[in-house]
Amino acid sequence: MLNARIKLRHLQAFLEVARHRSFVRAAERLAITQPGMSKTIRELEEILGAGLFERTPQGVALTQAGLTLLRHAGPALRALEEGVGAIDDTHRGTRWLRVGALSTVESRLLPEALRRWHAEGAPHGEVGVNVVTGPSAFLLSRLRRGELDLVVGRMTEAREIHDLAFEHLYYERLLLVVRSNHPLAGVDPLPAEVLAAYPWVLPPPQTTLRQQVDSFCVRHALQLPSRLLETLSLPLSRGYTLVSDAIWVAPEEAVTDALARGELDELSLALERQGGSVGLCRNASLQPSLALEAFCETLREVATGDGGITPRL
Repeated sequence: MLNARIKLRHLQAFLEVARHRSFVRAAERLAITQPGMSKTIRELEEILGAGLFERTPQGVALTQAGLTLLRHAGPALRALEEGVGAIDDTHRGTRWLRVGALSTVESRLLPEALRRWHAEGAPHGEVGVNVVTGPSAFLLSRLRRGELDLVVGRMTEAREIHDLAFEHLYYERLLLVVRSNHPLAGVDPLPAEVLAAYPWVLPPPQTTLRQQVDSFCVRHALQLPSRLLETLSLPLSRGYTLVSDAIWVAPEEAVTDALARGELDELSLALERQGGSVGLCRNASLQPSLALEAFCETLREVATGDGGITPRL
């Protein structure tokens, strides 16, 4: 049974400090003073008989007890919010799915799934879809806290996935692509060392996609040039690549159409052979709604090429 001394304000304060890794920012988020925030956390720690945070040079970090509480408190509050929201949705006739999308599915898989979802009419009533983009670590942490219902994309290399439920859909490669008429287009064999003479467009550090780039560089004893554009923005990456001599480390899905039209060329030197696993990640501690199950099934249908994309399985 839940200790009657634990109040909703205690859990809200705990989740905000865990989210922002800062008492100051958490206090601002909840519109209370920093001493008030510190007192609330101290009360919760006294009730639980365990420290939840420890101070570090970067701010505050969760203790093991804090990590355990986070794993359960986030989904619990999320379920409560859903219950309150469902009452309001009954009057407005609208519900929402919160989906986290990695850049690897922004161009084809997710747009096609959303098109089909809306064209066929969302089952179980009117259901809107709110899509949040960003790095895998950011999205998976929100999924773990119950702030997202689903994360879609290539993420099997992510450390943050270990306690979440991942379902494989297909494999997708990262490609080295350049604009048509680029000096390296059509060069085969292509020595790895010549790549350092050109600007690169690549995922930021601390992302699962960047890990593959780093592995490629180690295999070929290649040092990245100083002229780098680090971004997860597909429109920016594509636009810069088309007007420059840059080499773009691109998700295959994002450049398939441009390669077919001849706007971009894939370099003959492969960055990786099979690619990474693209799939669905859910928080197993949360009971999925019927709408979420139906949306996941739509994603599966599109992923297997049933009227949608035809990826590498």
